[in-house]
Amino acid sequence: MSEQQTSSREIAAREAPGDQPQAIGDIRQWLGISGDVLGTTGRLKRTFVYSFTSTAILVGVINLLNIVSVRRDAPAIGLLPPVIWEGSSWVTLLCFFWVPWLAWRYAPPFVRPRVKLLIHIPADLVFSLGHVLGFIGLRKLVYWLLGSHYLFGSFWTYFPYEFAKDSLGYVLFVAGFTLFDHLLRQQTLIETPGQTLTFDIRDGARFTRVRLDELLAIASAGNYVEFVLRDGRRLLMRSPLTALETELSPRGFLRTHRSWLVNAKQVTALKPEGSGDYSIELGSLSVPLSRRFPDALERLKKPAI
Repeated sequence: MSEQQTSSREIAAREAPGDQPQAIGDIRQWLGISGDVLGTTGRLKRTFVYSFTSTAILVGVINLLNIVSVRRDAPAIGLLPPVIWEGSSWVTLLCFFWVPWLAWRYAPPFVRPRVKLLIHIPADLVFSLGHVLGFIGLRKLVYWLLGSHYLFGSFWTYFPYEFAKDSLGYVLFVAGFTLFDHLLRQQTLIETPGQTLTFDIRDGARFTRVRLDELLAIASAGNYVEFVLRDGRRLLMRSPLTALETELSPRGFLRTHRSWLVNAKQVTALKPEGSGDYSIELGSLSVPLSRRFPDALERLKKPAI
């Protein structure tokens, strides 16, 4: 029986009905809301918390400045109306903060293939619609509770203006996610130097620590990834390949195909396959290099690699 057939049977066994609760954990891991501090999801959790906190503070300061400006320019309005307007905008923006977060998790700025970045267009629209409709509804509710009535005007007349502002905020949020994630990843590498030499392969209660120089490549295998080691072992771990790409790219791993990550330091040869595709040799292992990943090809061609 071939190694590929053996791996397929192992994967099929792990996909049994009794394994369904772990699928919830996979979703929570992808969202970045579970995991230990030094793990992939632990860093993502901190990225979300830091981004959310900084956004809440920054937007809150802007809202306070807007209140001060309204009070200065139109003192007859009083204090309560601008507080309601700016407060409702602040609350609903934070309530829909998860929209750019999920879009960034699916398609960070350097994602491959680039076509995935198109997800940010509808995500930006959903974020803005949620924000605008949310603060209109919240203002109407507060005014109603105070025995008054709130008029926003023609929605489609004012929405393009609000959408433009929200789009700028959306871009800043995505940039913030990327910056915090990068800084936290670098901090982890500095504070835990052992993390640069080893990687922990976890699958339920099973735990295997391997040296990175023993790890040749990682292949996507359904809901799992398969680690291919230099000694011939193939170890499975339940995780999306994109999460491992984020974790291991600073340590010399390259995405060469939608289903493969390779250890660039272990590459021994590159062979053209025609039409811009290549075959990567890592000892006795052969891995595809798709023409859709030109950056990986350029990096592998550099003498230092």
